Amino acid sequence: MRQAQRMQRRRRGLLIAASTLALGPAVVAQTDVRRHVAYLSTTTAVAAAPFLDALRAGLAELGYVEGRNLRIEPRYAEGDFERLPALAAELLALDPEVLVATQTPGAFAAKRATQRVPIVMVAVGDPVGVGLVQSLARPGGNVTGVTNMTGELAGKRLEILKESLPGTRRVSVLYNPDDPVAMVQRRDVETVAPRLGVELGPFVPVRHPDDLDTAFASIGRSGAQAVLRLVDPVYVPLRSRTIELAARHRMPVMYAFSADVEAGGLMAYGADNLNVYRRAAVLVDKILKGGNAGELAVERPTRFELALNRRTAQALGLRFAPNMLLRADRVIE
Repeated sequence: MRQAQRMQRRRRGLLIAASTLALGPAVVAQTDVRRHVAYLSTTTAVAAAPFLDALRAGLAELGYVEGRNLRIEPRYAEGDFERLPALAAELLALDPEVLVATQTPGAFAAKRATQRVPIVMVAVGDPVGVGLVQSLARPGGNVTGVTNMTGELAGKRLEILKESLPGTRRVSVLYNPDDPVAMVQRRDVETVAPRLGVELGPFVPVRHPDDLDTAFASIGRSGAQAVLRLVDPVYVPLRSRTIELAARHRMPVMYAFSADVEAGGLMAYGADNLNVYRRAAVLVDKILKGGNAGELAVERPTRFELALNRRTAQALGLRFAPNMLLRADRVIE
């Protein structure tokens, strides 16, 4: 009798264990204490929303549900980089387990603010080149993350622009001089341009929405035939205005993300930025489970997209070559 009871209890225990494993990490994580993740954004809450949602989605896949076993505390610099140190200090005072910092200025502010709290940087263009980490394989210190390879892709965007518009001889460049990766992107473009037979200029600084009107007016006077938009932390908040002015001035612009083309931009090539944020969740999970940030390799994006907008091309009196349409991952009709 006692042996039968012991066997029954053992079978019941095995069934519970098997059920828990079958339900996956979400159920397991629900029994944990609430984990605390801080989120430092260089941009506005509205512009950051899709990316923070992508991070949330990635964490949810790993069993972390905000409001149940996860707390995310965000702060937004709204494009004012001088606010980042104070916002980082404010978040650290809340004693988070992980600090997620977006883009290069946000990552620098986080790194300068703490050597103790693990940092997951996201959408940083060239973390080795700007000195945020020692290497991608072994970042060192308390920093890891996911790069969107912005610094390495600027020249590729210029190549695609030239291939799409073969008659282009002069290309102007919009950039933010306050962003360290802007100089990395500029060097990449300047290396590629001579091989393509492209003259670069003018390089027009853009920090605020008001700068865009002046920028497009000066580009129009310069004789540039197309524009390359470099990526920076105010890129997304200025997206709509940039696309609007490009249409008004009838200026072809090469962007970095498919979302630009969906919003009416002519063409774009770059990493799937939402997937970059989802991948950051994996690193957050590893750290919450005891991983050392400095020993977790910085991830590179695995998805890249070429997007074209035929409607915008027609409005500009342009046509994409058939081979470009075949190569495109997304074509907006």
